[in-house]
Amino acid sequence: MEILLAMAPTPDGQGGGGSMISTLIMFGAIFAIFYFMIIRPQQKRAKEQKAMLEAVQKGDKVVLTGGMHGSIAGLEDKTVLVDVGNNVKIKFERTAIAAVIKDNGDKK
Repeated sequence: MEILLAMAPTPDGQGGGGSMISTLIMFGAIFAIFYFMIIRPQQKRAKEQKAMLEAVQKGDKVVLTGGMHGSIAGLEDKTVLVDVGNNVKIKFERTAIAAVIKDNGDKK
């Protein structure tokens, strides 16, 4: 409400240019904060997710968005065949892959 009042012309016709400039600067600062705190990190995560999905290979261990663990048994353009155990294979969209598990060779 105060922003609208600051942008409104004064009743006696005097210029309120100083308040208009400060309002524009404030809007610019708010946009910059949104860009650097919300938009840019989200674009970075999307780019990393896309690179991860393109780099997935047959035999990789993956976690799907529903929490299911398995290994990649086959790859197609938009789908993957995931072996979830006991030779049970299920076809999923590539976008259902939430993470690729890196095996460090540690066996317990």
